[in-house]
Amino acid sequence: MSDLISPKSEEELAAAIAEASAAQTPVEIYGAGSKRTVGRPLQTASSISTERLKGITLYEPNELVLSARAGTPLIEIEKALAKNDQELAFEPLDLGPMLGGGEGRGTIGAVFATNLSGSRRIQVGAARDHFIGMHAVNGRGELFKSGGRVMKNVTGYDLCRGLAGSWGTLAVMSEVTMKVLPKAQATRTLLFVGLTDEVAVDAMCSALGTPFEVSGAVHLHGDFARELIDTDILRRTAPVTAFRLENFEASVGYRVDRLAESLTAFGKVVELDGAASADFWRGMRTLKFLHESQDPVWRISTAPTNGARVVTELSKRLECQAAYDWSGGLIWLQTTPSADAGASEVRRVLSELGGHATLIRADTALRSSVDVFHPMSSGVAVLSAKLKQSFDPVGILNPGRMYPGF
Repeated sequence: MSDLISPKSEEELAAAIAEASAAQTPVEIYGAGSKRTVGRPLQTASSISTERLKGITLYEPNELVLSARAGTPLIEIEKALAKNDQELAFEPLDLGPMLGGGEGRGTIGAVFATNLSGSRRIQVGAARDHFIGMHAVNGRGELFKSGGRVMKNVTGYDLCRGLAGSWGTLAVMSEVTMKVLPKAQATRTLLFVGLTDEVAVDAMCSALGTPFEVSGAVHLHGDFARELIDTDILRRTAPVTAFRLENFEASVGYRVDRLAESLTAFGKVVELDGAASADFWRGMRTLKFLHESQDPVWRISTAPTNGARVVTELSKRLECQAAYDWSGGLIWLQTTPSADAGASEVRRVLSELGGHATLIRADTALRSSVDVFHPMSSGVAVLSAKLKQSFDPVGILNPGRMYPGF
């Protein structure tokens, strides 16, 4: 077992990384560990956790900005925002329960390090679009900062965007600053039951083409749907397509009616009230439909109009179930266990139809034997290698987690 280092300040964090760099000793980087099993297994002599770097350092509700140390639990951030009827609008995903851990254990630093966004991404953008400033330590043990408390156009490199989605392989964030938004007063959800994947994607794309500000558009295969929908509403195992609308109460009521009218060609609609809607989208955020199994799970990103085709092609060769988010552009695909969890077929289909895939859940042996993150093109690989060399020249930060040598 590797030694665990839990610094309590930026200075301690920088000193620990500088020591590892001088000794050329690889280190595992994580927050609370809720996503620790995503990526290729690591072989490191020590681990650095940011979990003790806690606390909100700045919160100005009127300015819609909040700063917090990287190890601050996400749930603590959300409680502070809720007191002012505000939220992180991009709905950061909670992978903990799906990966066998507890709910609400993730840290705010890991939210931006992984750039995993929820259903509202189609309306407000991804986590990186709300990430406006940071303090971090590079692989040399040097402290640096980027961005600030306001969104503005600047020349030079946007380091926040560069580190978002890097999974701790470039630098270790010690503090993050984000923009927040007011929370909607009311939420309603429209459901269609029994649509095929192809028809559901058509319906979702049609809904997003209306002026009614749909903030969530998902489609779930039958067994997945039953994990999120009350049995009084869904009396049979059937696919469910859901549309969320949010805003002021009066506005939501009007837009729900208009959206239902615009989608009459897709069949009978069922409406969820505020409480049932909240439960449904909370289940989407924690991927509740994936909790009861340990089978491999792929996260596939593709063009929304290609989503159904991707799953259709994969279903011809793999036993799988799917949930579509982002109007069909994001697919959570659960497959039955096999030698490569269907990796060869997933890569082949996406090479033909476009997109990329990450193996989010798999055992250690499987994550050691297949490409967990989507293979990079030669051009992207060259640029990524230069970026890694700039931030972490000795290659000590989460080495090999995303790709060999990265």
